[in-house]
Amino acid sequence: MTLSEQFAALEKRITELEQDNQRVAALEEENKRLHDTIAHLTKKLFGKRSEKTSALSEGQVSLFEDLMVFNEAEEQVDVKAKEPDLRAEAEKYCQKRYKGQRKDKLQNLERVKKVYHLADSERSCEICGTQLKAVGEEFVRSELEFIPAKLRVIDYYRETLECRACRKEGNPHMESADTPAPVVLHSLASPSTIAWVIHQKFINAVPLYRQEVEWKMLGISLSRATLSNWLMVVARDWLLPIVERLRLEILKERYAHVDETPLQVLQEEGRSNTTKSYMWVYSTGQYGNHPLRLFEYQPGRGGNYPRKFLKGFKGYLHSDAYSGYGKVDDVIHCYCWAHVRRKFVDVLPQDTRSPEATLAAQGIALCNQLFGMEKSLKSLSSEERQKQRLEKEKPVLEAFWSWVDSTLQRVPPKSRLSDALSYARNHKSGLMNYLKDGNCSISNNLAENSIRPFTVGRKNWLFSGSPNGAAASAAIYSLVETAKANGLNPYQYLKFILEDLPGLPFKRHPEILDRYLPWNPNIKIQCDSSKTCL
Repeated sequence: MTLSEQFAALEKRITELEQDNQRVAALEEENKRLHDTIAHLTKKLFGKRSEKTSALSEGQVSLFEDLMVFNEAEEQVDVKAKEPDLRAEAEKYCQKRYKGQRKDKLQNLERVKKVYHLADSERSCEICGTQLKAVGEEFVRSELEFIPAKLRVIDYYRETLECRACRKEGNPHMESADTPAPVVLHSLASPSTIAWVIHQKFINAVPLYRQEVEWKMLGISLSRATLSNWLMVVARDWLLPIVERLRLEILKERYAHVDETPLQVLQEEGRSNTTKSYMWVYSTGQYGNHPLRLFEYQPGRGGNYPRKFLKGFKGYLHSDAYSGYGKVDDVIHCYCWAHVRRKFVDVLPQDTRSPEATLAAQGIALCNQLFGMEKSLKSLSSEERQKQRLEKEKPVLEAFWSWVDSTLQRVPPKSRLSDALSYARNHKSGLMNYLKDGNCSISNNLAENSIRPFTVGRKNWLFSGSPNGAAASAAIYSLVETAKANGLNPYQYLKFILEDLPGLPFKRHPEILDRYLPWNPNIKIQCDSSKTCL
């Protein structure tokens, strides 16, 4: 073999070794990503769900501390400090007692006085035998008595009157008294019955098949199909018109929140039962005129659904960074900083001393600082809140973006940390928009908290039996959550609507529906949340 051939063979071998090294490096990187994915999924499945990150591990120093951007006490950890006094910590969370506390708790409940007397054989003096005389009563204690629910049947009759004079003239005339219109035609349903079914399912998350057993224990056999039909009829005839009226109120606001969550719906035309549908929630802003929480069922997650629902809305729309919300016209998008923080929380590995943990902790610390500042500004006016944001929060944000850009150059391009940093950088404009108006919110937590009762109930009843059932659930959740947001008792509010609205010509006179808006003074009096349900 000539010398040139030997050099060629050597160069070929070197090239092969370099390619092998590149393949090994790629496999190691892929292996690390897979390990990170397994750790992330394991954490999601078995780990703590809370996103609270008030304390970072020892040795994790924040970049922002070096930049002197912030130095909030709640984000600093003194690792040399003594162990906290557990008793003192517990006392912070114990409800403080005050004079008259028990009386305040019981003030809205019926009271029954029971006085216990001595038997006749014991009403004489043990010393001299003289008959004893009553001189007063001594209070001993108060107890709560539970009275199980009971059912009763109300039979409606109406009086019939006749004009005897007209009858003598050969022109008989008769009149009958008016009776309340039924809430569901040709059924045993009453406003109180349906309001209680709603209370059990949509507030207490008790599915209908469990309620079926409870009704039987009370003495009446009501199948889950009957209960379901009642809810769908009531939602269609009486609740949906009010929900549509409330939707018009959202369009008048300048601040709105939106979120969505999956829902399984059976019997959807042209779709299998395992196909995902969605429940959407729309909320007015934290500082809006009226608190509203409106739910809408839709078979998909496309951006056309929020665009149609919010047609006519002009203002600030708070949401996550889902691209479908970009189809909503004439709005300024405010993205959620809680989602940014969540991305960094998901990155945190089990080994809190690793470089990834330190970098993720820096992102978490920044978000915690912003939320801490927002909490301190809550009581200010809109103008003052915006001013304080620009003075205190904008420098922190500028340092954060500088840190994101520099860190992205140092981390592997396809790692979870890189994804978290890229998520923040790619949505920088929307994340900064909350600075434009003092009434905007830093997060979309309001919508996420509004949709949580639905997700809790979904764990019990799992799916909706039909599209009509899903639409009925959306209407009911809308009024239940809106009632709670306005300080109303949802049971009393729905019972009032179902007692008062049937029989009124609200289709010809839509202004009648204004009587049932949750901020109506009469509604506030009738359905105050301090009233008991039973």
